[in-house]
Amino acid sequence: MSKPFIELPSLTLKSLFEYSLEHYTERAVVGFVNEEPMTYGELGEKVEAIQETLRKYGVRRGDRVALYSENMPNWGAVYFAVTTMGATIVPILPDFHVSEAMHIAVHAECKAAFISKKLLDNMLDETEPPSLSLLVMLNDLEVFEEYSIPSNVDKMMQKLGKDVEIKEDDLAAIIYTSGTTGSSKGVMLTHKNLTFDASASQHLVDIFPEDRFLSILPMAHTFECTVGFLIPVLNGASINYILKPPTPTVLIKAMAQVKPTFMLSVPLVIEKIYKNKVQPNFEKNFLIRMLYAIPFVRRKLNAMAGKKLMETFGGELRFFGIGGAGVSPTVEKFLREANFPYCIGYGLTETAPILAGTNPTVTKYRAIGPALPGVTLELREQDADGVGILWAKGPNVMKGYYKDPEKTAEVLDEDGWFNTEDIGYFDEDGYFFMSGRAKNIIVGPGGENIYPEQIEAAINAHPLVGDALVFDDNGTVVARIYLDPEKLDEHFGVTSKSETKMNDKIEALLEEIREEVNSKVSSFSRIRKVIHQREEFVKTPTKKIKRYLYVEAPHK
Repeated sequence: MSKPFIELPSLTLKSLFEYSLEHYTERAVVGFVNEEPMTYGELGEKVEAIQETLRKYGVRRGDRVALYSENMPNWGAVYFAVTTMGATIVPILPDFHVSEAMHIAVHAECKAAFISKKLLDNMLDETEPPSLSLLVMLNDLEVFEEYSIPSNVDKMMQKLGKDVEIKEDDLAAIIYTSGTTGSSKGVMLTHKNLTFDASASQHLVDIFPEDRFLSILPMAHTFECTVGFLIPVLNGASINYILKPPTPTVLIKAMAQVKPTFMLSVPLVIEKIYKNKVQPNFEKNFLIRMLYAIPFVRRKLNAMAGKKLMETFGGELRFFGIGGAGVSPTVEKFLREANFPYCIGYGLTETAPILAGTNPTVTKYRAIGPALPGVTLELREQDADGVGILWAKGPNVMKGYYKDPEKTAEVLDEDGWFNTEDIGYFDEDGYFFMSGRAKNIIVGPGGENIYPEQIEAAINAHPLVGDALVFDDNGTVVARIYLDPEKLDEHFGVTSKSETKMNDKIEALLEEIREEVNSKVSSFSRIRKVIHQREEFVKTPTKKIKRYLYVEAPHK
Protein backbone atom coordinates (compact mmCIF):
# COMPACT_ATOMS: atom_id res chain seq x y z
CA MET A 1 0.00 0.00 0.00
CA SER A 2 1.49 3.29 -1.10
CA LYS A 3 0.27 6.57 0.34
CA PRO A 4 -0.52 9.87 -1.41
CA PHE A 5 2.29 12.41 -1.65
CA ILE A 6 1.80 15.30 0.79
CA GLU A 7 1.97 18.64 -1.06
CA LEU A 8 2.57 21.57 1.26
CA PRO A 9 1.40 25.11 0.32
CA SER A 10 4.96 26.36 0.86
CA LEU A 11 8.31 24.89 1.91
CA THR A 12 8.30 26.39 5.40
CA LEU A 13 8.24 24.75 8.82
CA LYS A 14 5.10 26.79 9.59
CA SER A 15 3.34 25.23 6.61
CA LEU A 16 4.53 21.73 7.62
CA PHE A 17 3.42 22.19 11.24
CA GLU A 18 0.01 23.63 10.34
CA TYR A 19 -0.62 20.73 7.94
CA SER A 20 0.13 18.20 10.71
CA LEU A 21 -2.02 19.99 13.30
CA GLU A 22 -4.96 20.00 10.89
CA HIS A 23 -4.68 16.35 9.75
CA TYR A 24 -3.49 14.49 12.86
CA THR A 25 -4.96 16.52 15.78
CA GLU A 26 -5.93 13.59 18.01
CA ARG A 27 -3.00 11.32 17.21
CA ALA A 28 0.03 10.85 19.51
CA VAL A 29 3.13 12.75 18.39
CA VAL A 30 5.87 12.80 21.08
CA GLY A 31 6.38 11.19 24.48
CA PHE A 32 8.72 9.27 26.71
CA VAL A 33 8.56 5.47 26.63
CA ASN A 34 6.00 4.30 29.24
CA GLU A 35 4.48 7.78 29.66
CA GLU A 36 1.32 9.33 28.22
CA PRO A 37 2.30 10.92 24.88
CA MET A 38 1.40 14.43 23.74
CA THR A 39 -1.08 14.62 20.85
CA TYR A 40 -0.56 16.86 17.81
CA GLY A 41 -3.34 19.12 19.16
CA GLU A 42 -1.66 19.38 22.57
CA LEU A 43 1.67 20.09 20.88
CA GLY A 44 0.01 22.95 18.98
CA GLU A 45 -1.33 24.43 22.25
CA LYS A 46 2.08 24.15 23.90
CA VAL A 47 3.73 25.84 20.91
CA GLU A 48 1.32 28.79 21.22
CA ALA A 49 2.02 29.10 24.97
CA ILE A 50 5.80 29.11 24.37
CA GLN A 51 5.38 31.78 21.69
CA GLU A 52 3.43 33.97 24.14
CA THR A 53 6.35 33.70 26.58
CA LEU A 54 8.89 34.48 23.85
CA ARG A 55 6.96 37.57 22.77
CA LYS A 56 6.52 38.71 26.39
CA TYR A 57 10.30 38.70 26.81
CA GLY A 58 10.92 40.58 23.59
CA VAL A 59 11.84 37.76 21.18
CA ARG A 60 10.87 38.77 17.65
CA ARG A 61 11.26 37.66 14.07
CA GLY A 62 14.92 37.01 13.20
CA ASP A 63 16.08 36.70 16.83
CA ARG A 64 18.13 33.63 17.75
CA VAL A 65 17.01 31.21 20.46
CA ALA A 66 19.34 28.54 21.90
CA LEU A 67 18.02 25.03 22.62
CA TYR A 68 20.49 23.03 24.74
CA SER A 69 19.08 19.74 25.95
CA GLU A 70 18.91 15.99 25.72
CA ASN A 71 15.91 14.55 23.82
CA MET A 72 12.48 15.17 25.35
CA PRO A 73 8.95 16.03 24.12
CA ASN A 74 9.35 19.75 24.95
CA TRP A 75 12.39 19.94 22.62
CA GLY A 76 10.11 19.68 19.59
CA ALA A 77 7.61 22.13 21.06
CA VAL A 78 10.31 24.80 21.44
CA TYR A 79 11.72 24.02 17.98
CA PHE A 80 8.35 24.68 16.30
CA ALA A 81 7.49 27.61 18.59
CA VAL A 82 10.66 29.45 17.59
CA THR A 83 10.72 28.62 13.88
CA THR A 84 7.00 29.17 13.19
CA MET A 85 7.10 32.69 14.67
CA GLY A 86 9.95 33.69 12.35
CA ALA A 87 12.77 33.49 14.90
CA THR A 88 15.83 31.26 14.42
CA ILE A 89 16.49 28.14 16.49
CA VAL A 90 20.07 27.34 17.57
CA PRO A 91 20.08 23.67 18.66
CA ILE A 92 23.15 22.76 20.72
CA LEU A 93 24.25 19.16 21.13
CA PRO A 94 23.97 17.99 24.77
CA ASP A 95 27.42 16.39 24.42
CA PHE A 96 28.96 19.84 24.06
CA HIS A 97 30.63 21.10 27.23
CA VAL A 98 28.94 24.01 29.00
CA SER A 99 31.76 26.36 27.89
CA GLU A 100 31.23 25.30 24.25
CA ALA A 101 27.47 25.83 24.57
CA MET A 102 28.05 29.31 26.05
CA HIS A 103 30.46 30.16 23.22
CA ILE A 104 27.82 29.14 20.65
CA ALA A 105 25.07 31.16 22.39
CA VAL A 106 27.32 34.24 22.44
CA HIS A 107 28.55 33.77 18.85
CA ALA A 108 24.98 33.38 17.57
CA GLU A 109 23.88 36.38 19.68
CA CYS A 110 21.03 34.38 21.19
CA LYS A 111 18.32 36.47 22.85
CA ALA A 112 16.77 33.52 24.71
CA ALA A 113 17.75 30.02 25.76
CA PHE A 114 15.87 26.84 26.70
CA ILE A 115 18.08 24.45 28.69
CA SER A 116 17.33 21.09 30.28
CA LYS A 117 17.53 20.86 34.08
CA LYS A 118 20.56 18.57 33.97
CA LEU A 119 22.60 20.87 31.72
CA LEU A 120 21.37 24.05 33.41
CA ASP A 121 22.49 22.73 36.81
CA ASN A 122 25.94 22.08 35.28
CA MET A 123 26.03 25.59 33.85
CA LEU A 124 24.98 27.34 37.08
CA ASP A 125 27.58 25.31 39.01
CA GLU A 126 30.33 26.68 36.75
CA THR A 127 29.31 30.18 35.80
CA GLU A 128 26.41 32.52 35.10
CA PRO A 129 24.60 32.08 31.79
CA PRO A 130 25.36 34.57 29.01
CA SER A 131 23.35 37.80 28.90
CA LEU A 132 19.83 36.92 27.74
CA SER A 133 16.33 38.36 27.69
CA LEU A 134 14.90 34.96 28.61
CA LEU A 135 16.17 31.78 30.26
CA VAL A 136 13.80 28.79 30.53
CA MET A 137 14.21 25.31 32.00
CA LEU A 138 13.04 23.01 29.21
CA ASN A 139 11.72 20.15 31.37
CA ASP A 140 8.79 22.15 32.80
CA LEU A 141 9.10 25.38 30.75
CA GLU A 142 9.72 27.38 33.95
CA VAL A 143 11.10 30.90 33.35
CA PHE A 144 14.15 31.87 35.43
CA GLU A 145 13.08 35.38 36.35
CA GLU A 146 16.48 36.36 37.82
CA TYR A 147 18.13 35.82 34.42
CA SER A 148 15.20 37.11 32.29
CA ILE A 149 14.09 40.63 31.35
CA PRO A 150 10.45 41.13 30.27
CA SER A 151 9.97 43.32 27.21
CA ASN A 152 8.87 46.93 27.80
CA VAL A 153 6.81 46.77 24.59
CA ASP A 154 3.11 46.81 25.48
CA LYS A 155 0.79 43.83 24.93
CA MET A 156 -0.76 45.37 21.81
CA MET A 157 2.64 45.52 20.13
CA GLN A 158 3.39 41.96 21.28
CA LYS A 159 0.20 40.71 19.59
CA LEU A 160 1.22 42.37 16.32
CA GLY A 161 4.10 39.92 16.09
CA LYS A 162 1.72 36.96 16.26
CA ASP A 163 0.95 36.22 12.62
CA VAL A 164 4.24 36.83 10.84
CA GLU A 165 4.61 35.82 7.23
CA ILE A 166 7.44 33.34 6.82
CA LYS A 167 9.20 32.99 3.49
CA GLU A 168 10.94 29.86 2.22
CA ASP A 169 14.36 31.52 2.18
CA ASP A 170 14.06 32.86 5.75
CA LEU A 171 16.65 31.51 8.18
CA ALA A 172 15.14 28.72 10.33
CA ALA A 173 18.13 27.24 12.16
CA ILE A 174 21.82 27.74 12.84
CA ILE A 175 23.43 24.40 13.63
CA TYR A 176 26.94 24.35 15.00
CA THR A 177 28.80 21.29 13.76
CA SER A 178 31.06 19.43 16.12
CA GLY A 179 33.31 18.70 13.17
CA THR A 180 36.21 16.25 13.12
CA THR A 181 38.61 19.04 12.19
CA GLY A 182 38.46 20.97 15.43
CA SER A 183 36.69 24.17 14.42
CA SER A 184 32.94 24.37 14.91
CA LYS A 185 30.98 26.17 12.16
CA GLY A 186 27.45 27.61 12.35
CA VAL A 187 25.52 26.14 9.43
CA MET A 188 22.66 28.41 8.33
CA LEU A 189 19.63 26.37 7.19
CA THR A 190 16.53 28.00 5.73
CA HIS A 191 12.91 26.89 6.00
CA LYS A 192 13.15 25.61 2.43
CA ASN A 193 16.33 23.62 3.19
CA LEU A 194 14.68 21.68 6.02
CA THR A 195 11.13 21.38 4.69
CA PHE A 196 12.29 20.31 1.22
CA ASP A 197 14.46 17.57 2.70
CA ALA A 198 11.58 16.32 4.88
CA SER A 199 9.09 16.46 2.02
CA ALA A 200 11.37 14.87 -0.63
CA SER A 201 11.95 11.88 1.63
CA GLN A 202 8.44 10.75 0.69
CA HIS A 203 9.98 9.51 -2.57
CA LEU A 204 12.14 7.07 -0.60
CA VAL A 205 9.76 5.43 1.85
CA ASP A 206 6.10 5.51 2.88
CA ILE A 207 5.44 6.58 6.47
CA PHE A 208 1.97 6.20 7.97
CA PRO A 209 0.33 7.76 11.04
CA GLU A 210 0.46 4.31 12.65
CA ASP A 211 4.28 4.23 12.45
CA ARG A 212 6.28 4.43 15.68
CA PHE A 213 9.75 5.96 15.82
CA LEU A 214 12.18 5.23 18.65
CA SER A 215 14.62 8.14 18.94
CA ILE A 216 18.14 7.39 20.24
CA LEU A 217 20.27 10.05 18.48
CA PRO A 218 20.48 13.67 19.71
CA MET A 219 17.75 15.85 18.17
CA ALA A 220 20.21 18.74 17.90
CA HIS A 221 21.96 16.77 15.16
CA THR A 222 20.45 17.43 11.70
CA PHE A 223 20.09 13.72 10.87
CA GLU A 224 17.83 13.06 13.86
CA CYS A 225 16.09 16.43 13.63
CA THR A 226 15.09 16.11 9.96
CA VAL A 227 14.70 12.36 9.56
CA GLY A 228 13.70 11.43 13.11
CA PHE A 229 11.51 14.46 13.89
CA LEU A 230 10.35 16.58 10.93
CA ILE A 231 9.65 13.60 8.65
CA PRO A 232 7.49 11.67 11.16
CA VAL A 233 5.65 14.89 12.12
CA LEU A 234 4.87 15.59 8.45
CA ASN A 235 3.43 12.08 8.14
CA GLY A 236 1.49 11.98 11.43
CA ALA A 237 3.66 9.29 13.05
CA SER A 238 4.62 9.14 16.74
CA ILE A 239 8.10 9.53 18.25
CA ASN A 240 9.24 7.88 21.48
CA TYR A 241 12.12 9.14 23.63
CA ILE A 242 14.11 7.30 26.29
CA LEU A 243 14.54 8.93 29.70
CA LYS A 244 17.91 7.26 30.39
CA PRO A 245 21.04 7.05 28.21
CA PRO A 246 20.43 4.32 25.58
CA THR A 247 22.67 1.58 27.00
CA PRO A 248 22.06 -1.90 25.46
CA THR A 249 19.88 -2.95 28.44
CA VAL A 250 17.79 0.25 28.38
CA LEU A 251 17.48 0.10 24.60
CA ILE A 252 16.35 -3.55 24.47
CA LYS A 253 13.69 -2.85 27.12
CA ALA A 254 12.47 0.25 25.23
CA MET A 255 12.30 -1.64 21.92
CA ALA A 256 10.25 -4.40 23.53
CA GLN A 257 7.77 -1.81 24.83
CA VAL A 258 7.53 0.49 21.79
CA LYS A 259 7.92 -2.18 19.08
CA PRO A 260 9.28 0.54 16.76
CA THR A 261 8.67 0.43 13.03
CA PHE A 262 11.33 3.11 12.34
CA MET A 263 14.72 3.73 13.95
CA LEU A 264 17.77 5.83 13.09
CA SER A 265 21.28 5.00 14.18
CA VAL A 266 24.93 5.74 13.66
CA PRO A 267 27.03 2.71 12.55
CA LEU A 268 28.58 2.31 16.00
CA VAL A 269 25.27 1.16 17.54
CA ILE A 270 24.57 -1.68 15.10
CA GLU A 271 28.27 -2.62 14.95
CA LYS A 272 28.36 -3.00 18.75
CA ILE A 273 25.21 -5.13 18.69
CA TYR A 274 26.79 -7.34 16.02
CA LYS A 275 30.12 -7.70 17.84
CA ASN A 276 28.60 -8.32 21.28
CA LYS A 277 25.43 -10.28 20.51
CA VAL A 278 25.84 -11.92 17.08
CA GLN A 279 29.52 -12.55 16.28
CA PRO A 280 30.31 -14.53 19.50
CA ASN A 281 27.66 -17.12 18.51
CA PHE A 282 29.56 -17.86 15.29
CA GLU A 283 32.88 -18.25 17.11
CA LYS A 284 31.76 -20.50 19.96
CA ASN A 285 33.82 -23.46 18.86
CA PHE A 286 35.97 -24.78 16.04
CA LEU A 287 33.08 -26.62 14.29
CA ILE A 288 30.81 -23.54 14.08
CA ARG A 289 33.74 -21.42 12.87
CA MET A 290 34.44 -23.96 10.12
CA LEU A 291 30.78 -24.15 9.10
CA TYR A 292 30.45 -20.36 9.13
CA ALA A 293 33.30 -20.13 6.62
CA ILE A 294 31.14 -22.00 4.04
CA PRO A 295 29.08 -19.32 2.18
CA PHE A 296 25.89 -21.40 1.89
CA VAL A 297 25.94 -22.31 5.61
CA ARG A 298 26.91 -18.76 6.62
CA ARG A 299 23.87 -17.35 4.82
CA LYS A 300 21.59 -19.84 6.61
CA LEU A 301 23.13 -19.03 10.02
CA ASN A 302 22.89 -15.28 9.35
CA ALA A 303 19.22 -15.61 8.36
CA MET A 304 18.51 -17.45 11.63
CA ALA A 305 20.41 -14.81 13.62
CA GLY A 306 18.47 -12.11 11.76
CA LYS A 307 15.14 -13.45 13.03
CA LYS A 308 16.41 -13.28 16.62
CA LEU A 309 17.77 -9.77 16.01
CA MET A 310 14.37 -8.62 14.71
CA GLU A 311 12.75 -9.99 17.86
CA THR A 312 15.25 -8.02 19.96
CA PHE A 313 14.15 -4.87 18.10
CA GLY A 314 10.51 -5.53 18.96
CA GLY A 315 9.57 -7.62 15.93
CA GLU A 316 7.89 -4.89 13.85
CA LEU A 317 10.84 -2.89 12.52
CA ARG A 318 10.63 -2.07 8.82
CA PHE A 319 13.20 0.73 8.52
CA PHE A 320 16.57 0.97 10.26
CA GLY A 321 18.33 4.03 8.82
CA ILE A 322 22.09 4.28 9.29
CA GLY A 323 23.80 7.64 8.81
CA GLY A 324 26.74 9.73 9.97
CA ALA A 325 29.47 7.41 8.64
CA GLY A 326 29.99 4.23 6.64
CA VAL A 327 29.02 0.91 8.18
CA SER A 328 31.57 -1.92 8.44
CA PRO A 329 31.50 -4.24 5.36
CA THR A 330 31.36 -7.31 7.63
CA VAL A 331 28.37 -5.94 9.52
CA GLU A 332 26.61 -4.85 6.33
CA LYS A 333 27.07 -8.31 4.80
CA PHE A 334 25.50 -9.81 7.91
CA LEU A 335 22.56 -7.35 7.80
CA ARG A 336 21.88 -8.26 4.16
CA GLU A 337 22.00 -12.01 4.75
CA ALA A 338 19.98 -11.60 7.96
CA ASN A 339 17.20 -9.84 5.98
CA PHE A 340 17.41 -6.95 8.44
CA PRO A 341 15.58 -3.84 7.07
CA TYR A 342 18.57 -1.50 7.02
CA CYS A 343 19.43 1.29 4.61
CA ILE A 344 22.23 3.84 4.51
CA GLY A 345 21.57 7.54 4.05
CA TYR A 346 24.17 10.10 3.07
CA GLY A 347 24.35 13.81 3.65
CA LEU A 348 25.83 16.59 5.74
CA THR A 349 24.58 19.22 8.17
CA GLU A 350 25.17 21.67 5.31
CA THR A 351 22.57 19.82 3.20
CA ALA A 352 19.82 19.53 5.84
CA PRO A 353 21.06 16.61 5.66
CA ILE A 354 19.89 14.01 3.08
CA LEU A 355 21.60 14.05 -0.33
CA ALA A 356 21.28 10.39 -1.30
CA GLY A 357 19.72 7.21 -0.04
CA THR A 358 17.15 4.54 -0.65
CA ASN A 359 14.77 2.30 1.28
CA PRO A 360 15.54 -1.16 2.74
CA THR A 361 13.95 -3.05 -0.17
CA VAL A 362 16.43 -1.83 -2.81
CA THR A 363 19.79 -1.46 -1.06
CA LYS A 364 23.06 -2.53 -2.66
CA TYR A 365 26.05 -3.86 -0.78
CA ARG A 366 28.53 -1.02 0.07
CA ALA A 367 26.34 1.55 -1.74
CA ILE A 368 24.40 4.49 -0.36
CA GLY A 369 21.79 5.02 -3.05
CA PRO A 370 20.80 7.49 -5.75
CA ALA A 371 20.42 11.25 -5.27
CA LEU A 372 17.33 12.43 -3.41
CA PRO A 373 14.74 13.54 -6.02
CA GLY A 374 15.22 17.27 -6.61
CA VAL A 375 18.94 17.12 -5.72
CA THR A 376 21.72 17.06 -8.32
CA LEU A 377 25.02 15.34 -7.59
CA GLU A 378 28.13 15.47 -9.75
CA LEU A 379 31.73 14.30 -9.49
CA ARG A 380 34.61 16.66 -10.17
CA GLU A 381 38.32 15.93 -10.61
CA GLN A 382 37.57 12.30 -11.51
CA ASP A 383 40.40 9.82 -11.91
CA ALA A 384 40.63 7.05 -14.52
CA ASP A 385 38.30 4.84 -12.44
CA GLY A 386 35.57 7.48 -12.27
CA VAL A 387 36.31 8.32 -8.63
CA GLY A 388 35.98 12.01 -7.88
CA ILE A 389 34.97 14.69 -5.37
CA LEU A 390 31.21 14.93 -4.86
CA TRP A 391 29.48 18.28 -5.36
CA ALA A 392 25.78 18.83 -4.65
CA LYS A 393 23.14 21.32 -5.70
CA GLY A 394 19.52 21.54 -4.59
CA PRO A 395 16.93 23.26 -2.39
CA ASN A 396 18.50 21.66 0.69
CA VAL A 397 21.96 23.26 0.33
CA MET A 398 22.67 25.69 3.18
CA LYS A 399 22.74 29.47 2.97
CA GLY A 400 26.32 29.49 4.28
CA TYR A 401 28.31 29.55 7.53
CA TYR A 402 27.14 32.14 10.06
CA LYS A 403 29.46 35.17 10.22
CA ASP A 404 32.04 33.33 8.11
CA PRO A 405 31.97 34.36 4.43
CA GLU A 406 35.51 33.04 3.87
CA LYS A 407 34.68 29.46 4.89
CA THR A 408 31.40 29.72 2.98
CA ALA A 409 33.28 30.69 -0.20
CA GLU A 410 35.57 27.65 0.24
CA VAL A 411 32.68 25.19 -0.08
CA LEU A 412 29.98 27.02 -2.08
CA ASP A 413 30.69 28.16 -5.64
CA GLU A 414 28.99 31.07 -7.42
CA ASP A 415 26.34 28.77 -8.95
CA GLY A 416 25.26 27.33 -5.61
CA TRP A 417 27.15 24.04 -5.87
CA PHE A 418 28.35 22.67 -2.51
CA ASN A 419 31.63 20.79 -2.16
CA THR A 420 30.97 17.83 0.16
CA GLU A 421 34.71 17.04 0.25
CA ASP A 422 33.69 13.38 0.06
CA ILE A 423 35.13 11.08 -2.57
CA GLY A 424 33.38 8.27 -4.39
CA TYR A 425 31.82 7.07 -7.62
CA PHE A 426 28.43 6.23 -9.18
CA ASP A 427 27.42 2.89 -10.66
CA GLU A 428 25.24 2.37 -13.75
CA ASP A 429 22.07 2.70 -11.63
CA GLY A 430 23.11 6.04 -10.18
CA TYR A 431 23.92 4.61 -6.74
CA PHE A 432 26.65 6.55 -4.95
CA PHE A 433 29.55 4.58 -3.43
CA MET A 434 31.62 6.58 -0.96
CA SER A 435 35.36 5.97 -0.80
CA GLY A 436 36.33 8.45 1.91
CA ARG A 437 36.97 12.08 2.80
CA ALA A 438 39.13 14.12 0.43
CA LYS A 439 41.06 15.66 3.34
CA ASN A 440 41.93 12.21 4.74
CA ILE A 441 43.35 10.68 1.54
CA ILE A 442 46.87 9.30 1.76
CA VAL A 443 48.93 9.38 -1.41
CA GLY A 444 50.79 6.09 -1.92
CA PRO A 445 54.41 5.70 -3.07
CA GLY A 446 53.35 5.45 -6.72
CA GLY A 447 50.79 8.28 -6.47
CA GLU A 448 47.94 5.90 -5.63
CA ASN A 449 44.99 7.16 -3.56
CA ILE A 450 44.70 5.32 -0.24
CA TYR A 451 41.40 5.73 1.62
CA PRO A 452 41.98 5.41 5.40
CA GLU A 453 38.28 4.71 6.06
CA GLN A 454 38.44 1.49 4.03
CA ILE A 455 41.46 0.21 5.96
CA GLU A 456 39.81 1.23 9.25
CA ALA A 457 36.73 -0.82 8.31
CA ALA A 458 38.95 -3.89 7.76
CA ILE A 459 40.66 -3.37 11.15
CA ASN A 460 37.34 -2.81 12.95
CA ALA A 461 36.05 -6.14 11.66
CA HIS A 462 38.41 -7.90 14.09
CA PRO A 463 36.39 -9.03 17.15
CA LEU A 464 38.91 -7.61 19.67
CA VAL A 465 39.14 -4.16 18.09
CA GLY A 466 37.14 -1.34 19.66
CA ASP A 467 38.09 1.29 17.07
CA ALA A 468 40.89 2.29 14.72
CA LEU A 469 42.36 5.34 13.03
CA VAL A 470 44.58 5.16 9.94
CA PHE A 471 46.74 8.09 8.82
CA ASP A 472 49.87 9.09 6.96
CA ASP A 473 53.01 9.72 8.99
CA ASN A 474 55.68 11.08 6.65
CA GLY A 475 54.91 8.59 3.88
CA THR A 476 54.19 5.68 6.22
CA VAL A 477 50.66 4.24 6.62
CA VAL A 478 50.10 4.05 10.38
CA ALA A 479 47.18 2.58 12.33
CA ARG A 480 46.24 3.55 15.87
CA ILE A 481 44.20 0.65 17.30
CA TYR A 482 42.05 0.75 20.44
CA LEU A 483 41.37 -2.76 21.73
CA ASP A 484 38.09 -3.51 23.52
CA PRO A 485 39.13 -3.94 27.21
CA GLU A 486 36.38 -6.44 28.09
CA LYS A 487 37.04 -8.61 25.04
CA LEU A 488 40.76 -8.40 25.77
CA ASP A 489 40.22 -9.69 29.32
CA GLU A 490 38.12 -12.57 28.00
CA HIS A 491 40.70 -13.36 25.31
CA PHE A 492 43.76 -13.39 27.56
CA GLY A 493 42.04 -14.25 30.84
CA VAL A 494 42.18 -11.88 33.80
CA THR A 495 45.19 -13.11 35.72
CA SER A 496 48.05 -11.62 37.67
CA LYS A 497 50.36 -11.70 34.64
CA SER A 498 53.00 -9.01 34.77
CA GLU A 499 52.40 -5.84 32.80
CA THR A 500 55.44 -6.61 30.63
CA LYS A 501 54.05 -10.01 29.63
CA MET A 502 50.64 -8.49 28.92
CA ASN A 503 52.22 -5.77 26.78
CA ASP A 504 54.11 -8.45 24.84
CA LYS A 505 50.84 -10.30 24.20
CA ILE A 506 49.13 -7.11 23.06
CA GLU A 507 52.04 -6.25 20.72
CA ALA A 508 51.82 -9.76 19.24
CA LEU A 509 48.03 -9.36 18.80
CA LEU A 510 48.45 -5.98 17.09
CA GLU A 511 51.00 -7.50 14.71
CA GLU A 512 48.60 -10.36 13.98
CA ILE A 513 45.83 -7.82 13.18
CA ARG A 514 48.23 -5.85 10.96
CA GLU A 515 49.15 -8.95 8.95
CA GLU A 516 45.53 -10.06 8.66
CA VAL A 517 44.40 -6.64 7.39
CA ASN A 518 47.35 -6.35 4.99
CA SER A 519 46.31 -9.64 3.41
CA LYS A 520 42.96 -8.04 2.50
CA VAL A 521 44.06 -4.66 1.09
CA SER A 522 46.07 -3.51 -1.95
CA SER A 523 49.84 -3.74 -1.65
CA PHE A 524 50.19 0.07 -1.65
CA SER A 525 47.56 0.39 1.16
CA ARG A 526 49.34 -1.92 3.59
CA ILE A 527 49.83 -0.77 7.17
CA ARG A 528 53.52 -0.34 7.99
CA LYS A 529 53.22 0.56 11.65
CA VAL A 530 50.68 -0.06 14.44
CA ILE A 531 50.31 2.04 17.60
CA HIS A 532 48.40 0.74 20.60
CA GLN A 533 45.79 3.37 21.47
CA ARG A 534 45.44 2.83 25.23
CA GLU A 535 42.57 5.27 25.87
CA GLU A 536 39.30 5.39 23.94
CA PHE A 537 39.38 7.82 21.03
CA VAL A 538 37.75 11.20 21.63
CA LYS A 539 34.69 11.35 19.37
CA THR A 540 32.12 13.79 18.05
CA PRO A 541 28.47 13.39 19.15
CA THR A 542 27.87 11.32 15.99
CA LYS A 543 30.63 8.96 17.12
CA LYS A 544 33.27 9.92 14.55
CA ILE A 545 36.84 10.04 15.82
CA LYS A 546 38.21 13.59 16.15
CA ARG A 547 41.05 12.83 13.74
CA TYR A 548 42.86 16.13 14.25
CA LEU A 549 43.62 15.21 17.87
CA TYR A 550 45.66 12.20 16.73
CA VAL A 551 46.86 12.96 13.22
CA GLU A 552 48.27 16.41 13.91
CA ALA A 553 49.63 15.56 17.35
CA PRO A 554 53.15 14.12 17.72
CA HIS A 555 52.99 10.35 17.22
CA LYS A 556 54.27 8.52 20.25
